[in-house]
Amino acid sequence: MTRDPLLQPYRLKHLTLRNRIMTTSHEPAYPEEGMPKDRYRAYHAERAKAGVALAMTAGSACVSRDSPPAFNNVLAYKDEVVPWIKGMTDELHDHGCAVMIQLTHLGRRTGWSKGNWLPSVAPTHHHEAAHRYNPKLLEDWDIARIIQDYVDAAERMKAGGMDGLEIECYGHLADQFWSPLTNELEGLYGAQTLESRTRFVREVLAGMRAKVGDDFLLGVRFTADEATPGGLTDDEGLQIAQMLKAEGLVDFLNVIRGRIHSDPDLSKVIPLQGSPSAPHLDFAGRIKAEIGLPTFHAARIPDVATARHAVAAGHLDMVGMTRAHMADPHLVQKIIEGREDDIRPCVGATYCLDRIYQGGEALCIHNAATGRELTMPHVIQAAHTPRKVVVVGAGPGGLEAARVAAMRGHDVTVFEAADQPGGQVRLTAQSPRRREMIGIIDWRMAQCAAHDVQFHFNTWAEAADVTALDPDLVIVATGGLPQMRLYEQMTDLPHVISAWDILSGDVTASGDVLVFDESGDHAGLQAAEMAADTAHVEVMTPDRTFAPEVMGLNLVPYVARLQDKDVRMTVAQRLMGVRKDGNRLLADIGSDYSDKRNDKTFDQIVVNYGTLPNADLYFDLKSLSRNLGEVDHDALIDGRAQALSPNPDGSFQLFRIGDAVAARNTHAAIYDALRLIKDL
Repeated sequence: MTRDPLLQPYRLKHLTLRNRIMTTSHEPAYPEEGMPKDRYRAYHAERAKAGVALAMTAGSACVSRDSPPAFNNVLAYKDEVVPWIKGMTDELHDHGCAVMIQLTHLGRRTGWSKGNWLPSVAPTHHHEAAHRYNPKLLEDWDIARIIQDYVDAAERMKAGGMDGLEIECYGHLADQFWSPLTNELEGLYGAQTLESRTRFVREVLAGMRAKVGDDFLLGVRFTADEATPGGLTDDEGLQIAQMLKAEGLVDFLNVIRGRIHSDPDLSKVIPLQGSPSAPHLDFAGRIKAEIGLPTFHAARIPDVATARHAVAAGHLDMVGMTRAHMADPHLVQKIIEGREDDIRPCVGATYCLDRIYQGGEALCIHNAATGRELTMPHVIQAAHTPRKVVVVGAGPGGLEAARVAAMRGHDVTVFEAADQPGGQVRLTAQSPRRREMIGIIDWRMAQCAAHDVQFHFNTWAEAADVTALDPDLVIVATGGLPQMRLYEQMTDLPHVISAWDILSGDVTASGDVLVFDESGDHAGLQAAEMAADTAHVEVMTPDRTFAPEVMGLNLVPYVARLQDKDVRMTVAQRLMGVRKDGNRLLADIGSDYSDKRNDKTFDQIVVNYGTLPNADLYFDLKSLSRNLGEVDHDALIDGRAQALSPNPDGSFQLFRIGDAVAARNTHAAIYDALRLIKDL
């Protein structure tokens, strides 16, 4: 028996949950044709078999045809969803995990140009800032139809073996009714009273209860305080909760605070790295104390200590650790086994969510197996034959290669030119707001230490250093160096510095500074953010929008930080050349949109144009290798070991990964390493 608050079972009506940890509703965008098929099932099953008590799937499943999937949502309005739901719930139940689903109608948070090209609908004419689609104002027949759609979807979920469901009531149609900011209706569902604003949700829940019975759990994930002038207040949120309880409509509450209609507001509901942990926990505790219903909550609860406090202090009955489970799906198992130090940390990068909001699939920045459970292992298996492995470079890709190789039982040596590991991640972590990123490196160093990886720091490895170890396998993970040429020009720019010079602190910005951002990624904006503390900054991009690779949520803190600084954003202009002008620099500025050119003077010009591969060592070793550096792409993709040997006289296999191949990102480097080394 354990006294750990997180590992205590919890009785939710008739359902016993084996511990207090859940994954809250989120849409990883893995459905195929709107169905939660094998990839979707495998993702949730990995967490279920490792001990999570409750999987709240979907985020959210759409109940109506005029709620087309903005985020590749599950289509709960289709009858063919039932067997796919059944397959998933059966497997999760076999692992001892309860399963529920979140249902929604997106309302104005989607658009007419998706799905069947039906107009989006809402109780307001106003569009949502994040999606910009003007909705049709709901008519009475729309409301009746959608209520029935909710009820029918609930019946499908029960037929699929679900233990229950929750309705999404933050930012979607349900709470668009009850927010004073988004209800322009009159009459039964109109804006005049709290009772009329909540009628839609109450009728949905009453219809569901009549259809599914008392042995099927119903709840709401709801904003109990929009924290916005003119919006729903905390007192009104409490009144809604009391109303739902008094009418016997819900079995649990899942508490949210804030709005999600814009990226800045969404970043408060789903807090980013650099923000305090669990910012809404006390508020959720207040709801639990005053209402007395079972209470769930999730908002930046990234670590076990915070989750344990949430339950031990009585703030929550079930604590959501969703992003934490994307980083480490075996989190609960490691708590049970006393291996908390082994948990891969969520570093708050929000790469997972930003990819969804850009129309992609959820991926964890430093767990390349998440979402790839059908092809990538979360648990590394030992190799049949131990080999001697040399890794050159201790950035994220190199450390992942060393970690995986060592866990497979290989003898691993790592060379690193710097005095400490990290590569570009260490540059990123120089910014106080992004210092959590170093967790990507610290966790891998701890894993390598536990598996006896040998490190040689302050060592610029040359071919002779590598071959002296008589390796069987060499991984070149030497990263890249700043690209200092302009677009399609073959010579380096004179007189300029790189974004790395600013990020590292080697150069302090002063005077008038141009940050020319050709890559549109974090490095450009982070350099601008740091430079703005000591200089007047202009951020210039040839793109039609600045920092296109810094996705919605992560863009918010940069823009917020720059608001009160002397910073100018210039789009659709290109740096064509630089020359000296006394002790200043004259920038030749043009555009891809016209032939017009003009000059402008600056004290410093900072260029962010990605990296060039630092691959000299790879090419020095290439002729000595059995595979001549060649990668069998079919084997790599199919999960088979690399076996090419065009040079049988070679003494080792040679591969390069990450930015040593081409400028990409942290996730790409880690994925390169995992899918290559797991089969070697």
